[in-house]
Amino acid sequence: MKKLIYIVLFIITSIGSFFYFQNHFYSEREPDENREALSNYDSILTATISFVGDLMCHSVQFSYAWVEKDSFDFRGVFREVKPLLSSADFAIGNLETVIAGNGMSFSGYPYFNAPDDFLYALKDAGFDLLVTANNHALDQGFKGVLNTINKMDKISLNHTGTFVSENDRDSIKIFNINGIEIAVLAYSYGTNGISIPKSKNFIINLIDGNRIKSDIEFARKSGAELVITYFHFGEEYEREPNIYQKGGVQETIEAGADIIIGSHPHVVQPVEFFKTHNGNLDTGFVAYSLGNFISNQRWRYSDSGVILNLKISKNIKSDSLYLEKVSYLPVWVFKGKTKIKNEYIIFPSNISIDDSSYSFLTRVQKNLMLQSFSDTKEILTRYDQNISLVTE
Repeated sequence: MKKLIYIVLFIITSIGSFFYFQNHFYSEREPDENREALSNYDSILTATISFVGDLMCHSVQFSYAWVEKDSFDFRGVFREVKPLLSSADFAIGNLETVIAGNGMSFSGYPYFNAPDDFLYALKDAGFDLLVTANNHALDQGFKGVLNTINKMDKISLNHTGTFVSENDRDSIKIFNINGIEIAVLAYSYGTNGISIPKSKNFIINLIDGNRIKSDIEFARKSGAELVITYFHFGEEYEREPNIYQKGGVQETIEAGADIIIGSHPHVVQPVEFFKTHNGNLDTGFVAYSLGNFISNQRWRYSDSGVILNLKISKNIKSDSLYLEKVSYLPVWVFKGKTKIKNEYIIFPSNISIDDSSYSFLTRVQKNLMLQSFSDTKEILTRYDQNISLVTE
């Protein structure tokens, strides 16, 4: 009887083991549809691009950063956002000051000239490209433009918007970012009335519909799969784009731009998606103004900015390009006494303000910061809710 029981148990165990190993074996194999999905995944290229607004340097900023004669340290300003900028495949900001050289007097508004160290701090923070077409580009004349560009070249920091020659101006900047060819064009509404030398009309890109259309067409012919157009335009301190901005954006969409980014108002303005014309993206995107990223403008809205993140994807099998994700992170500029000294610090909204590391923040400052974050979220999503807030 016992022998019969053992035989039955053996048979049951054997059958169970057979099905276990059979099921286990097949569960480890990729079903056909999974293998196909994996294959498609392997054929996708992605590039993440982060944009910020105005990078200003008022005189009080370099007094806070002063170390000794002609020596400054601005790196602490960016310490909270450096990991965020550095994690992007490509980070772009608007350099709204001239770096004319330490041999010239430093100055803030109305004719900017910042120390070389300001540029070094931007490079250290993770910026890959600085836009230089803005109303302060000629604050120190052609020498200022030339020195600014030479300084950026020296530290391998890309730039566009101002140029040292006709050939430089006509050489459209196209960057290969993770296998995706991306052109960046930049234009300004003006130069604060400073005349452009007749012999150097190449010095800065001004907003001109025909020129923009021509540049976009040339960028496409030169291999650009995605065209980003950066405008310096709009009314200062106005939180809504004006007719001039909207008209310029529509004209640029029709010319074939995929992404349009704005600056100059020094406050954040709304964003929206659009149907492209002759672009490679089916759905394009415009941000009318990204506000101030760093400045000494302390009033409500102007002490605020944003890190805008775009995730671009390309299917190399179908040769299709699409905007996979748009996300944003509000930032607020702190100015005051820390545990170290008087400082400026750019704070992102995903910090924990009750962390002991930020014990120097007063209740008033915390409230201003939270108000800033709320203001940015409200205005940025006013036209379209299909944009994600970064929370981690």
